[in-house]
Amino acid sequence: MRDVELSGEGRRVVVVVLDQGDEAVAAVNEVARRRGILAAQVTAVGGFSTAEVGYFDWRIRDYQRIPVPEQVEVLALTGDIAEFRGEPALHVHAVLGRRDGSTVGGHLLRAEVWPTLEVIVTEVAASLAKRVDPETGLALLSGAARSRTGR
Repeated sequence: MRDVELSGEGRRVVVVVLDQGDEAVAAVNEVARRRGILAAQVTAVGGFSTAEVGYFDWRIRDYQRIPVPEQVEVLALTGDIAEFRGEPALHVHAVLGRRDGSTVGGHLLRAEVWPTLEVIVTEVAASLAKRVDPETGLALLSGAARSRTGR
């Protein structure tokens, strides 16, 4: 894994290049922790040898795990990093392309990189916090991210 920080226009951009065998979620969280990034947008492209995505089932307040035990292309990966319990927390969704052109997608729970994953982390605010929502049990963006009108 390699990462480089670029600065400009009052915000940081960190480019992270993950190598074959890296676990994507853990690696991006580690870079965010090391660089002190607590609020950012995240995008990426690349590939995985295996992955697991999830669909949040609101009735049981947990993810229905969807294993992806095959090589896939990362067609789209987008989400955020926000502060959760004093640490950066990565929350990304992925659309993964299979060999036959079909896709699978959901909340990215884990993925083994192959051959690479190119991640762009763009800082967006000085403080963006997540709090556990008692209704869903999910860590959701707090009121700081809502508009001034409360919507």
